Amino acid sequence: MSEQETAGRSTTVDLDGPVHYVDFGGPADGPVLVLVHGLGGSHLNWDLFAPLVREHARVLAVDLPGFGRSEPGTRTAGVAANVAVLHRFLDEVVGEPVVLVGNSMGGMISVLETGEHPEKVRGLVLLDPAIPGPRRALDPLVAVTFALYALPFVGERFLWWRRQRNSALARVREMLQLCGVDPDSVPSEVIDRSVTLLEERQDVAGMDKAFLAAARSLLRLLADPRRYRSAMASIAVPVLLVHGDRDRLVPVAAARDISRQHPAWRYAEWAGVGHVPQLQEPQRLATEVLAWLRESALAAPGA
Repeated sequence: MSEQETAGRSTTVDLDGPVHYVDFGGPADGPVLVLVHGLGGSHLNWDLFAPLVREHARVLAVDLPGFGRSEPGTRTAGVAANVAVLHRFLDEVVGEPVVLVGNSMGGMISVLETGEHPEKVRGLVLLDPAIPGPRRALDPLVAVTFALYALPFVGERFLWWRRQRNSALARVREMLQLCGVDPDSVPSEVIDRSVTLLEERQDVAGMDKAFLAAARSLLRLLADPRRYRSAMASIAVPVLLVHGDRDRLVPVAAARDISRQHPAWRYAEWAGVGHVPQLQEPQRLATEVLAWLRESALAAPGA
């Protein structure tokens, strides 16, 4: 177990397969925040943010099947399957309505869970979520990368080739750069833990399969977003949408479009920030989220 994980309790539960999560603790009378990572992410994405909010909320960071320390086994890892796993996690592990905090694909999954099971969610924080938007030119590297992921056999060979060609450290830095994050701006211990996590994976082929299944289902949902938009339209709980204007994966134009369609949502656009604000601006994000919790009457009494 890593140093940072010892700041929380690392646990694996059986939800038709292992689901790992880190419980960072928090007050019993506070809201429960469940942190949901994005494509290629893990509980480690929250290492800098979670300790900053756990004095005011109980904080749990989950690894979706096929990511982090949740080995995939025979499970599918598409978006719909991960929504089902998140629902079981909320129902069987947490046992009370929560505030979902989702980044990237985790934002999409959190929106779908909230739309389909509103009784499980008290509030929703979306950090650069994967969302449909107006037609726009994609970042060239992002467009090529996801085109490769989308192609059967090609995507599998691409992941294999990249693993043979690059060290775990190089792959971590490459992923951060794709997300619009300068790897040298991220604390070295976060990089080191991410490298260790890659090196400790047991079912590498299964993890590749899970990653591609998630990527392909995400692309399908964005290509035909009717179910997704319907879920968004049904959300009645408070929503905080934070988006960086240097996000290469989900252009800020998409977030602006969604915020116009949902004027009741609180929208914060951050200059100079990429796809993972919880790694780039953890203190600022903690301040934003805690203020929103208070203003939305979701904070603990007297907080």
